[in-house]
Amino acid sequence: MRTIVFCITLAASVMLHSQIVYHNADQFPLLGKATTHTLTRYERLPDSLEHKLRPQLWSLGRNSAGLAIRFRSNSTTIAAHWESLFNNAMNHMTATGIRGLDLYTLIDGQWRFAGSGRPQRKESRAVIISNMKPEMREYMLFLSLYDGVSSLEIGVDSLSIIEQPQVDLPRREPIIAYGTSILQGGCATRPGMAHTNILMRRFNREFINLGFSGNGRLDYEIAHVIAAVPRVPLFILDFVPNASVEEIRTKMEPFYRIIRAKHPNTPILFVEDPIFAHALFDQSIDKEVREKNAMLHTVFDALQAQGEKDIYLLSSKDMIGMDGEATVDGIHFTDLGFVRYADQLTPVIQLLTGF
Repeated sequence: MRTIVFCITLAASVMLHSQIVYHNADQFPLLGKATTHTLTRYERLPDSLEHKLRPQLWSLGRNSAGLAIRFRSNSTTIAAHWESLFNNAMNHMTATGIRGLDLYTLIDGQWRFAGSGRPQRKESRAVIISNMKPEMREYMLFLSLYDGVSSLEIGVDSLSIIEQPQVDLPRREPIIAYGTSILQGGCATRPGMAHTNILMRRFNREFINLGFSGNGRLDYEIAHVIAAVPRVPLFILDFVPNASVEEIRTKMEPFYRIIRAKHPNTPILFVEDPIFAHALFDQSIDKEVREKNAMLHTVFDALQAQGEKDIYLLSSKDMIGMDGEATVDGIHFTDLGFVRYADQLTPVIQLLTGF
């Protein structure tokens, strides 16, 4: 009896005196990048474009939307210490979504939410999850949607192990999605709820998020970035909310052909402008959506008439439902909106890729 009591007391003492030790996340695999040739690790566009892109577009490329770190550990606690690049804030999106972190763990082949890293200031330190059993688990840590990450450390118990993942999931032949503020993740409450991150977990397939708030305007430089990624099973082009009718008319086909030249047989999915909740009342918005979608169909039909194959167009009719409950401000999606959009995309992705 004394031996048992002593062992229990010793174990409790060890746990009590274990401390959080932080490890540089640079040593672990990073998912969601179209290129490794970036200014710093946790951004999305090649450094060669720094002085070639419009300043707003370049700055948005430094946001870490869609990027995720993979590691494994038997720690009872997972923490993070990170510094945001810009310390952004907005009045219609949570700080956790803008510059926080989101942790998931793999259970029976499915990713389950474990906890969020809530930011404090430009530099943040947060315990994401604690009081776990000391079992080895695979983790995926999603990075900030509307800010960059200039440095990141993962904290674990001093008596635990943190190491490279042993399960090769998500698979590394990425689906690429290009688009606007919605695609970037506005206005998910936390990073894991952006629809590309939802789909990454559902399909256990890497997604590359090339959403640029207000700037999904068919810049040809971005088409070249997209085209340079090898072995892509599907491209999703969701630019209509930002592109004007004239930009769709004049730039959609050249943008498409840049990608098609490098990927002659890959399915390319074009997506209509969402039917925004306030379009029911705002006549100007309703007119704009109708005109943009009409031009999208005009250019798409012309491509088909020219004999283009493996191109598809997704209607926005059932994208986020018709009850008006899926947006923050009539335009940008809530978590409900992102889940509904992911639900809409899931069977289409299955059909076009066979996943």
